[in-house]
Amino acid sequence: LEREDPSYQRKLDAGRRRRAAEEEDYAVDFKSAVVHFLNFHPSLRLEADTLANLIAEHATPVGSGTVARTKRIPLEQRAEAATIAWLRHETTGYDHMMIPREKGLRREVRRQLAARSKHLLARYREGQLIDFATCPLHAALMPCKSDR
Repeated sequence: LEREDPSYQRKLDAGRRRRAAEEEDYAVDFKSAVVHFLNFHPSLRLEADTLANLIAEHATPVGSGTVARTKRIPLEQRAEAATIAWLRHETTGYDHMMIPREKGLRREVRRQLAARSKHLLARYREGQLIDFATCPLHAALMPCKSDR
């Protein structure tokens, strides 16, 4: 009987609008935290923005199950972890690796790939000359640039 009351529907709609606005705000804050973590050289600002958009679009939706959705760690740490995870999946062969089921081996592989990702990020932060023809990050960003 309560659900038939028009005020009940208005309350539901208001709650949905409020949650949608909160999620939009969170996505903006998360993207900003990713850009801050990336800290790319000013000449690579477009690449930083594109990468941050991709990471936020992947990591922030409700129910995505990504580290970006946890409340257990600060936003800055979530942005870093989500960035490293995105790089692992998009710039390495991680998804196709056959890693034996040995205790600690998957964690070690992920640690090694994270170190490679951090090295790659360091080059973008320093604005070093990057061979875009062979750069895995540039290759991962290229489909996005053609969408514009």
